[in-house]
Amino acid sequence: MSHNRQIILDTETTGFKPNMGDRILEFAGIEMKSRQLTGSHLHLYIHPDRDIPEDSINVHGITLEKLEGEPKFEEVGQRIADYLRGAELIIHNAPFDVGFLDMEFQRMGLPTIGELGCKVTDTLAMAREMFPGQKNSLDALCNRLEVDRSKRVFHGALIDCELLAEVYLSMTRGQFSLVDDMAAETEETFSVRRTARPASLKVLQASEEELAEHEAYLDALDKAVGGVCQWRKEKEAEGAA
Repeated sequence: MSHNRQIILDTETTGFKPNMGDRILEFAGIEMKSRQLTGSHLHLYIHPDRDIPEDSINVHGITLEKLEGEPKFEEVGQRIADYLRGAELIIHNAPFDVGFLDMEFQRMGLPTIGELGCKVTDTLAMAREMFPGQKNSLDALCNRLEVDRSKRVFHGALIDCELLAEVYLSMTRGQFSLVDDMAAETEETFSVRRTARPASLKVLQASEEELAEHEAYLDALDKAVGGVCQWRKEKEAEGAA
């Protein structure tokens, strides 16, 4: 399945254990296509139908009084599922939010995130790979990547989505700039005036130093894309053929 839509997603909850009675009390998702926010978003406060521990209120600032009159999850679950269906979900510490959404969906008899055809990208896992041994909370990443978080007071789901969108774009910018640079080089190559080809060509083998530089460049590409770059994939395929 092609995931043309990306949804940057966050939830706030009554606690940390979806299998022990904790519930979602805020949902936020903002849509991105081709690395541009589209303006489409879904933001809901949800009555958890239970108390909210003081420790959780200290984190997100949402009290039960604030949620009086808000819908329960069973009233908005279908709307959330429809919004997420088939998208790539960009989530910081994805197992937490996916665990809660799956729990809420299953309570209603709705499909899970996987059954909705969603791909899940965990920016916390990405950050741990990019910045091993460092703090990789959303706050820490905002500081490291110079993302302005001055509007953030509590861990509200919508503002966290907006911050996470900027963090994700910063973390993945390298692979796109490398691709753009290579595309520009290709265009420049084709713009060079053709010259007559001599009858015979002298083949020059790359030196060990040049080969080492080439491997270092490919290593940088691998790091930028978070895996194996396309050049190496094609060479591996040729070798297997």
